[in-house]
Amino acid sequence: MFFQHKELAQGRWSKLSLVQQLGNIGGEVFRVWRQNGQDEKLFWSAVERALELFDLTLNDPRWKGRRREIARAREVFVDAVFGGREYKSSLEDLARYFDQFALAANLRR
Repeated sequence: MFFQHKELAQGRWSKLSLVQQLGNIGGEVFRVWRQNGQDEKLFWSAVERALELFDLTLNDPRWKGRRREIARAREVFVDAVFGGREYKSSLEDLARYFDQFALAANLRR
């Protein structure tokens, strides 16, 4: 499998807390939001990276009891990417949601 986040996929991701992982996902969600309607290539590249990070988080055995929540967040993200028809989700709202995890991760340092 090809990973854009090679170092993270090789084990570094599993060293991060859930808050840190979600904060990193949020960075990609922000990039998706910022590129929406701007640069299509950068938009889809950021979408792929965000999905990759969601999948790395879903595969982290530490979050076994949280997988449903994480999978739902991924589902809402995909909905927002395709216009928010199912959940009325927006990339802007998701960027703000995930910003809270990045802020919390920075406060814990």
